[in-house]
Amino acid sequence: MVFLFFFGDIYEIIEEIKKIRGLKLTQKYNEIYQKSIENREDFWKEISNDIFWYKKPTKILNSDNPPFYKWFEDGITNTCYNALDLHVDQGKGEKLAIIYDSPITGSKEKITYSKLKEKVALFAGALKKQGVNKGDRVIIYMPMIPEAVVAMLGCGRIGAVHSVVFGGFAANELASRIDDSKAKILVTASCGYEPGRTVHYKPLVNKALELANHKIKKCIIFQREKDKAELNPTIDITWDDAHKDVKPAECEKMNANDYAYILYTSGTTGLPKGIVRDIGGHIVALKWTMKNIYNIKPEDVWWSASDIGWIVGHSYIVYGPLFYGCTTVLFEGKPVGTPDAGVFWRVISEHKVKSLFTAPTAIRAIKKEDPNGEFFKKYDLSKFDKLFLAGERADPDTIKWFEKLSNSPVIDHWWQTETSWAITSSCTGIENFPVKYGSAFKPVPGYDLKVLNSEGKEVGPGKMGDIVVKLPLPPGTFPTLWGADKRYKENYMTTYPGYYQTYDAGHIDEDGYVWIMSRTDDIINVAGHRLSTGAIEEVLAEHTNVAECAVIGIADKLKGQIPIGLLALKAGVTKDKKDIISECVKMVREKVGPVAAFKIAIVVKRLPKTRSGKVLRGTVRKIADNEPYKMPATIDDPAILDEIKADLIKNEILKL
Repeated sequence: MVFLFFFGDIYEIIEEIKKIRGLKLTQKYNEIYQKSIENREDFWKEISNDIFWYKKPTKILNSDNPPFYKWFEDGITNTCYNALDLHVDQGKGEKLAIIYDSPITGSKEKITYSKLKEKVALFAGALKKQGVNKGDRVIIYMPMIPEAVVAMLGCGRIGAVHSVVFGGFAANELASRIDDSKAKILVTASCGYEPGRTVHYKPLVNKALELANHKIKKCIIFQREKDKAELNPTIDITWDDAHKDVKPAECEKMNANDYAYILYTSGTTGLPKGIVRDIGGHIVALKWTMKNIYNIKPEDVWWSASDIGWIVGHSYIVYGPLFYGCTTVLFEGKPVGTPDAGVFWRVISEHKVKSLFTAPTAIRAIKKEDPNGEFFKKYDLSKFDKLFLAGERADPDTIKWFEKLSNSPVIDHWWQTETSWAITSSCTGIENFPVKYGSAFKPVPGYDLKVLNSEGKEVGPGKMGDIVVKLPLPPGTFPTLWGADKRYKENYMTTYPGYYQTYDAGHIDEDGYVWIMSRTDDIINVAGHRLSTGAIEEVLAEHTNVAECAVIGIADKLKGQIPIGLLALKAGVTKDKKDIISECVKMVREKVGPVAAFKIAIVVKRLPKTRSGKVLRGTVRKIADNEPYKMPATIDDPAILDEIKADLIKNEILKL
């Protein structure tokens, strides 16, 4: 009896300790977050001490000309020095900077910080030899090879502004970026590789140069061994020839508000928007995120399975990990097909990756091909800690599937090209928040998030509205658009004065969790009720036979709009499609309610996506409503739109 009483006391004490610890953890995040909002300058001044400055800033935030805020405006630094030289100077030169793994070519390479610095300094010298100076623009149109990273950092070393364009992008899209950036040099490769095909870059480059009004002075071409391009001697020079008789370049001292790069957004209409990144804020913010959001240590191996043509590749294949001094994986392949649905697990196992960051569509593709995780079981993933997802909202079913498979947590966080780093997340280096399936966790320190109605008034917990960020935005986000201050202000800062308009819709719950439900364009109006397509997709994804899905709103004479579902099924499903559709309709009715008016779903072979994995819902809606549409420049496979159109006609949704 005495023992039981004692045990009971111990149990109570343990429970109290747990509560206290929980409070302390919550308090830690809350204190950091509140400081970042209420004492912005002190918060970021302290963090800025963690990077290298030739001259430390004394002016932390200039708010004289809103919405054009400036961070660290009198600071002097260099992107490349912080990414490479700093670590070498600190005696860490033999540490691995990059692990290059290309299952599509069978190539692997490990590059130390010292070796990478050497390569970058030489390429920077090659750029200078070709007349590239501080402030000049360089277009980089490359596959996922080490030379692409060398080119990016080489630009940063001498103060040139790079603009990476996804390798294999259409010629007219490349031409528009050449014209807008007024680039002096174009750096490319002879080709890129996709499962089952070779994408020859040089013909695309040649066509782009013909279409562009602005004339490129020189093209530097990296010749891939198996597929060399035919060169034009008047404008082309090989990578090797560009390096002849070149002296390594030193780092240029750059003002914190000088631009590191231009990254053009992939809109389906209108001129591309050139998102610019200022150097100082970019280094400060990204280095901080590696520890505080991703809980990475310098000795860890980090992998962002993306492409350098997208913002994720910029921030978390190249800059973030290298600023922080850890090892980053550079992967040339696909989640399935290079050679199979187990390639991600092979890379994680072989290179002892601690955490993976990818798009939900990659995990869904793996799940579709290997729903039982047979490939996963073949590898030792004991070193793996967390999976981070972003790019589009991850459905709870996919998250739960991976959690069960790996016994590892999944962090679905939210950010944008415009911000360059996460707006919401579980900041795992500060506190691991409990998962709420379907949410993107809580605002990251630095982002003052609000949900506003159409009148610009803040709504209460759980109420749907436009998600905005109160100005000023934190460091590392976009200070303007390239050569387009007016457009920056009109597009992002005018609808809700004093706020940045994200163009995402959702709500914040009573616990402070943020729920990103859809783009504002994907909010549909059914008989006067505003509904999120994302809420319906969440339900559909729970069906055991559905691999991935999309919901669009199509025009309806009676209700204004009605939702229809596109369902891509898992591999090996034999169940009757009509039964699956019927079950899906019933699930939505039960979980969303009759107000959704969800009665129509069709099974499709695959969903139309951009190369970064975003579903082209707007394009499908236009097809369904028989409206004119422009072929999205970023589409992964143009043929899929004809497939979708045929499915819509077959199911009598599209009537010609």
